Amino acid sequence: MNNIQQILDIFHKAENRNTIPNHLYSEYKVKKGLRNENGTGVVVGLTRICDVVGYTVDENGNKVDAPGELFYREFPLEALYNKVAASDNNGYEEVCFLLLNGYLPSNQELKTFKDFLRSEYTLPEGYLSRNILRSPSINIMNKIQRSILLMFGEDENPDDPSIDNTLRQGLSVIAKLPAICVYCYKAKAHILGNESLVIHPIRQDIDLAESFLYLLRGEGNYTQEEVSVLDLMMILHADHGIGNNSTFASLVVSSTQTDLYSSFAAAVGSLKGPRHGGANITCRNMMQTVIEDIGLDATYEQILDVIKKMLNKEYFDNSGLVYGMGHAVYTISDPRSLLLRQHAAEVARMKGYAKELKFYQRFAEIACGYIGKIKGKNICENVDFYSGFIYHMLEIPEDLFTPLFVISRAIGWLAHILEDKININRIVRPAGKFVGHYFND
Repeated sequence: MNNIQQILDIFHKAENRNTIPNHLYSEYKVKKGLRNENGTGVVVGLTRICDVVGYTVDENGNKVDAPGELFYREFPLEALYNKVAASDNNGYEEVCFLLLNGYLPSNQELKTFKDFLRSEYTLPEGYLSRNILRSPSINIMNKIQRSILLMFGEDENPDDPSIDNTLRQGLSVIAKLPAICVYCYKAKAHILGNESLVIHPIRQDIDLAESFLYLLRGEGNYTQEEVSVLDLMMILHADHGIGNNSTFASLVVSSTQTDLYSSFAAAVGSLKGPRHGGANITCRNMMQTVIEDIGLDATYEQILDVIKKMLNKEYFDNSGLVYGMGHAVYTISDPRSLLLRQHAAEVARMKGYAKELKFYQRFAEIACGYIGKIKGKNICENVDFYSGFIYHMLEIPEDLFTPLFVISRAIGWLAHILEDKININRIVRPAGKFVGHYFND
């Protein structure tokens, strides 16, 4: 007999034994969620790979809001994107090389790097039928986790934590992620969604962004413009510093000297959460609900009324949140969102979504203005607000929104894991303060 309800009743009855009074956090100077009282993140490491700038701190220790900037190595994001976009190549692989090595590659270095990645696209023999097609998952992020972990058994040297072996393993997984993610989606759509199963064989003559679209749709069913937009999306999501949850999770696990597959699987589990990588889906669902209810021609007052209802927990998921508004670091602007907004206009014209994009922009301006006013601080829309919409315009299934984040961010995980091995190479072991009661016999 399953008595889980009794177990739950006992647990909730004893909840006060697990509740820690708020004043103790201040008394012992413990930072909830590794956040300082002014909202800034607790510094947990040093890095030369990526810098996320949304504020400065003055000589008195006060937080001063600033326009958002994202640096990959020494390059500001927009300048880097313009530089790689002006070349004849898609830019994501160049950004991968930059994050790993600290400089942009020469033509020969880029060719060598791409050649290696392409040589690793192919999945092990029997892997697709044995590990993916036979056992779909209702959430393919969990399936991607499992698929990455199963790569351990295909590796001749899986437990070697050396820098060289970690680099080899990481690049091999990154190269295989488009196939793993698309095939996991296809398995779910076929077995759980009763759709036709069409598996496109892996090609080794195209870059990662195009490989994803080819595996999803087949040859001739996408345009170069769509490849370029997806390549941009991958560049924007490639890294976001040590402090983002999935990268920090991968560093914590990697610090134990476990295998790379376990570190990446932990990061995927983190990214699945709606407070992290899953936010793009929630933003898209929220905006679809709003548009269905008030229409694209809604007035300022109608939009503001919806925003007020969301904040009062009376609309959408009743969480009290307006998704896509605000960020843990960025205050005045999110540089990724600014770049997306610019390129979203191009996609919207191409795909016939110009009116919907205009609504998104109006909604963001009204929401940021109102929320900023009532909270007394600067609020900006973040990258998730537009990314789900752009994926939708590119006709990418919603199930693949967050997996695309995995494909893009894995290079950031790898770069930070390697940097940690080079410079620290110690287990992450923070402390906690015991505030319970001892039993005296």
